[in-house]
Amino acid sequence: MTTVQVELENRSYPIYIDRGAISQLPTVLKELGASGSVAICTDSNVGNLHGDAILSAVREAGVQPVMCMTPAGEQSKRFANVESFIGRFLKAGLDRSSIVVAFGGGVVGDMAAFSAAIYMRGIRFVQVPTTVVAQVDSSVGGKTGVNHALAKNIIGSFHQPSAVVVDLDFLSSLPPRELRAGLAEVIKHGIIADEALFAYMESNADKILAGDVEAMRYPVQRSCEIKAAVVAEDEREHGVRANLNYGHTFGHGVEAASKYTKFLHGEAIALGMRSAAALSRDLGLVDAAFEQRHNACLTQYELPESWPEMPIDAVIEAMRRDKKARAGKMKFVVADAMGHVVHRTDIEDSQVRSALEAIRGS
Repeated sequence: MTTVQVELENRSYPIYIDRGAISQLPTVLKELGASGSVAICTDSNVGNLHGDAILSAVREAGVQPVMCMTPAGEQSKRFANVESFIGRFLKAGLDRSSIVVAFGGGVVGDMAAFSAAIYMRGIRFVQVPTTVVAQVDSSVGGKTGVNHALAKNIIGSFHQPSAVVVDLDFLSSLPPRELRAGLAEVIKHGIIADEALFAYMESNADKILAGDVEAMRYPVQRSCEIKAAVVAEDEREHGVRANLNYGHTFGHGVEAASKYTKFLHGEAIALGMRSAAALSRDLGLVDAAFEQRHNACLTQYELPESWPEMPIDAVIEAMRRDKKARAGKMKFVVADAMGHVVHRTDIEDSQVRSALEAIRGS
């Protein structure tokens, strides 16, 4: 089993990565001193597929599992469902020494973590991510929250997990679309920090898309290493952590403008990355060959290339409400080489519109 450490002084925590890593969960809970009841927050899809496995692992720790389930999908990522989770915590008698297990993808992970952050002003939680996007991105770093109808992830807090347990075997049960969408975040990590990872994704698309779990071991581990290093340097996103937002300013605008119903998160981010690459080239930071290589990799993974009916004005309006904006000024992460990005706030509205036109297509 591989262990990646997130170094945050007295809030440091391990990420355990392996096939069958859920077997590590009882040990993790015992080491955290779990007692009484442990809340398992999941969604209807993951609960139905893997509920028995998580219940068994929690019981093996000598505690009583309390299942808290929400409907699957981005539309469930709202405050009403956080209230539902907290109601279950109260009925189960969870107190300030209790532990929450977030079991599922990015939506469940963010909601469960936010619930743990605000319940009794903060209790401990463990992430057990089951999707690519959760394993390589959202389960690490302590960002928690829910959406508002007008903006993505606008309600939330920073609350670091006590541990992350990444079981690669869960990836084998993902629907193909979910698998592809999550891979957008892996490709992003290569673009912002590691050309070798990007090259690996270019060379191994066939194996990964065929569901070869072993082929996912390196990109999952490397993505966790990249994110752990970034979070250790800049936990609250005052500097280098903003690098992780490559494609997200555009992508979150796409999600909000489509009312979170048309695209999976990773699909919207893939579109956002295409716009970010177009903007990078427009700024003279990269050339056409970079943009072509960048977009060809996304296309290899069958990620969206365009949104012909995109309401550009609505996307821009949503981008201005994004939490990364400052005084109405949008902040963009743009590439200046494969494996390296920079931040820019001096972007003209015409350039934003042009970058969006690049993904509207015909």
